[in-house]
Amino acid sequence: MPNWGGGAKCGACEKTVYHAEEIQCNGRSFHKSCFLCMACRKALDSTTVAAHESEIYCKTCYGRKYGPKGVGFGQGAGCLSTDTGDHLGLNLQQGSPKPARPSTPTNASKFAKKMVDVDKCPRCGKSVYAAEKIMGGGKPWHKTCFRCAICGKSLESTNVTDKDGELYCKVCYAKNFGPKGIGFGGLTQVEK
Repeated sequence: MPNWGGGAKCGACEKTVYHAEEIQCNGRSFHKSCFLCMACRKALDSTTVAAHESEIYCKTCYGRKYGPKGVGFGQGAGCLSTDTGDHLGLNLQQGSPKPARPSTPTNASKFAKKMVDVDKCPRCGKSVYAAEKIMGGGKPWHKTCFRCAICGKSLESTNVTDKDGELYCKVCYAKNFGPKGIGFGGLTQVEK
């Protein structure tokens, strides 16, 4: 059926959505007033929406309905959730015995493997994670440890030099490891 002079149909109420009141999510259009969580009816925006197939949820309800279940998957640190999920259509069985987990895992998790493979900073010896990693001299460094070994100046890719696994600014490198004599910045006259 042709859509004469109107906009797209709203994913929630199926009425015409005109451009001035349109919010798009997952290839579908919604009225601003219809862009609500399907479970708790909270108003959504681009930072709080989580889409599942043709349904939209706030991130909290999406996590309750489609996220991991069981011990250790609470909503925050030290949280014991008493939410049964009834308003989401979840049927969580209470009191059903769960099989005991082995005390030693037979297969190391991806998280455990990543923890073993974390690089160590040559300056402080602590783990260097991706968010704080700077490469210099072929090694990973913390942003705060990426400094000249002599003067302590913070380094960048344009002024870093390395020697024997240590980092130096170009000035300190030239003074300590560069050529000596007249015309090289270190001496103004020949020593007798």
